[in-house]
Amino acid sequence: MVETGPEERTFTPDEMMTVTASRDLRNGQVCFVGIGLPSEAANLARLSHAPDVVLIYESGTIGTRPEILPLSIGDGELAEKADLVVSVPEVFSYWLQGGRIDVGFLSAAQIDRYGNLNSTVIGSYEHPDVRLPGAGGAPEIASSAGEVIVMLRQNPRSFVAAVDFVTSVGFGRHGEGRQGNVGAGPTVIITDLGVLRPDPVSHELTLVSVHPGVTVEQAVAATSWDLAVGEPLEVSEPPTMAELATLRALKARTSEAHSRTGA
Repeated sequence: MVETGPEERTFTPDEMMTVTASRDLRNGQVCFVGIGLPSEAANLARLSHAPDVVLIYESGTIGTRPEILPLSIGDGELAEKADLVVSVPEVFSYWLQGGRIDVGFLSAAQIDRYGNLNSTVIGSYEHPDVRLPGAGGAPEIASSAGEVIVMLRQNPRSFVAAVDFVTSVGFGRHGEGRQGNVGAGPTVIITDLGVLRPDPVSHELTLVSVHPGVTVEQAVAATSWDLAVGEPLEVSEPPTMAELATLRALKARTSEAHSRTGA
């Protein structure tokens, strides 16, 4: 837990990460949301500073406003609270590949120095040490969304020099660029330690901000490559009391609802 400021605000690293990520969503944007941490941040944005953000999930729910966080893209809460529900092919062909998605919100098991994401396997593809959940719609989101926000916890196992498998392209294995992919790729990576952005020339991820109470040395130690550090390095703005209250209420509603259903 971190304490900061005259209001003695206390928050966890995950809360800091979620609030920081939510702030990157602007009101009125059309956002393709992944399950888990991205869903948490996107719905926090909708419940706070971006009430008119349009949230789209892979299952075909457009403009959904869930009261609780979904367990999966097939959660009935998403359809119940959506403006409309369309087929999965329409979500991808008309909305995503048609250039109608402003921002994609993704997470992964691994990310490398050039923003490539892996959610397929740890180890070799033929003989993996761990078989992960897989791609889902992430490759198409990474390829076609106007920009991509990535959220994941920062440690040497997740921040690797080269991902074991490129599930979703960032800027290529050697930072060569997008090579025909429509969207701008990952514009920001938000972790429990800080914020990284790709260098405009080399495309290598650079630490541009650390969260309150986090040192540069901690961020470097949590990264499996020689992490570039921006100058000047900023310190992230801590969560406000209102942001924390909204996030905690959302998670409490979710926990209560899932306990009732046995989820």
